[in-house]
Amino acid sequence: MLVKRLQPMISHARRNYVELMFQVMGRALQAISEVDETTRKETRALPDGFLFEMQVMPNGPKLIVEHTGDGLLHYHSNGAPRAVDLSIQFKHITHAFLVLSFQEKTSVAFANDRMLVDGDVSLAVRMTRVLNRLESFILPKLVAQRAVKEYPADLHLPEKLMSAARIYLKVATHFVETVRA
Repeated sequence: MLVKRLQPMISHARRNYVELMFQVMGRALQAISEVDETTRKETRALPDGFLFEMQVMPNGPKLIVEHTGDGLLHYHSNGAPRAVDLSIQFKHITHAFLVLSFQEKTSVAFANDRMLVDGDVSLAVRMTRVLNRLESFILPKLVAQRAVKEYPADLHLPEKLMSAARIYLKVATHFVETVRA
């Protein structure tokens, strides 16, 4: 009986968590594209104006970033300005929660058929590599190893700390700018 009463609150908390994580990830994707040359190399291969979306089906929380050129990404906090080119969709909020709370790797979620890719699969793989690199920078190593398929062997503590600090500073700055607007 108690579980039945708690279920709506648990579902609401998961949705809020996923929504917050998408906001942080969107801003962090923009920040890492400004901070990390390896990420810029990866995203330079995307067409200019390329819109990427990650969302919970059917109309759940989402993040949208656009490749603005020269490997830079821009987070769209108010929705897509036009139709997206690539969408990675979680089939249920619980599936998104598992991935975004680092209980399940993205690759495992995809293998377990918890996600759909609508668009060019090669671009989805590229964006997944960017997301994995981001997680490797901003998460503690023990958590990042659970979240990404393969933790970068060449990522050493000084680089990780400096990059993470720069990314978090840019994310915080972007949050403040959003609140002021």
